[in-house]
Amino acid sequence: MKDALDGILVIELGTVLTAPLAGMMLADLGARVIKVEHPDGGDPFRGRSAQPYSPHFAAYNRNKESIQLDLRSEADMAVLQQLLRRADVLLDNYRPGVLDRLGLHQEALKSLNRRLVHCSITGFGATGPYRDHPCYDAVALGFSGLASQMLDADEPAMSGPSTSDNITGMYACYGVLGALMKRVRSGEGARVEVNMLEASIAFSPEGFEQFNRLGATPRPDTRVAVSQSFAFLCGDQRQVTVHLSSVEKLWLAFVHVLERTDLLADERFTSASLRTANYAELKAEVAPTFKTRSRDEWWARLAQAGVPVAPVYAVPEVMHDLQVRHLQSFYQLAHPVHGSVTGVHRPVLIDGQRGPIHRPAPVLGEDGDAIRGELGQAE
Repeated sequence: MKDALDGILVIELGTVLTAPLAGMMLADLGARVIKVEHPDGGDPFRGRSAQPYSPHFAAYNRNKESIQLDLRSEADMAVLQQLLRRADVLLDNYRPGVLDRLGLHQEALKSLNRRLVHCSITGFGATGPYRDHPCYDAVALGFSGLASQMLDADEPAMSGPSTSDNITGMYACYGVLGALMKRVRSGEGARVEVNMLEASIAFSPEGFEQFNRLGATPRPDTRVAVSQSFAFLCGDQRQVTVHLSSVEKLWLAFVHVLERTDLLADERFTSASLRTANYAELKAEVAPTFKTRSRDEWWARLAQAGVPVAPVYAVPEVMHDLQVRHLQSFYQLAHPVHGSVTGVHRPVLIDGQRGPIHRPAPVLGEDGDAIRGELGQAE
């Protein structure tokens, strides 16, 4: 099923990541998504690299149309209002109060379209002491407790892809889908509110449960110690990851493959709970062994023994992996201006089908004339 949301019109007032990701996810389910961008440069993500059509922008804006509107202009605001009268969903990630100042407060939106589902994405919510505090990925990571479970206490350094941004966009899509289902029964639209702080907290509930029930404050090694998850540097300076869990047969297979059966008699490691308590010591004991063989050798030997193991791939290696190629996780489209564009398919199959891939991310204002024509307006 490529068109689960066929007939649904989404108007996206979104920049950078949270709302654009939610919009792209809805587009991947078959919705028509019109991205409204300011005439002066549009979404700031467009210019994140030396080229005007940045990979950052392309990654979060496929299957969308683009129209340029200056919402401070009466004429352009009238165009937006016409679109909203027809729309099913409005997505925005403006700071609290911005839409109100533009005259698009909740009552105004209801008067335009009582069936409209309006999803408002903010950093900290519409009320409260942090309401106007600027929020970006690193800020939400810090406030939510996620960063404390990822950063080295002695040498903290932010790393990795956007986390809170992506989490929030996914929760926003989830909220919109729920509101659309409710509308089927009630005939009425809804206001969906998602903020980066709460989305990030909700993404890792087990840490709060551990603290509230056991009084234990999670550290970066808390979850991995319990799950017996490890990363090791191998002899060729590449890495593998191993996940032993608390399953005894995995532990036994692991030590036999490593030819480290001496660890079975080590009092620090004779039970799953002791291996959790002595996680750092176990890693230190095993790490030198991994340096005696290459990554691919360890991967093959451990996998053959049934140990959950994976190579730590660099991005190019992911694209060439046998399973990834079998799944056809990536696609290529030809952009008329910017050439071949590679993207990641929707990772959800419905009745065995991927979502529609109609088009790569639009150039700024690419569809403005066509959209205005639908509304009976000349440019």
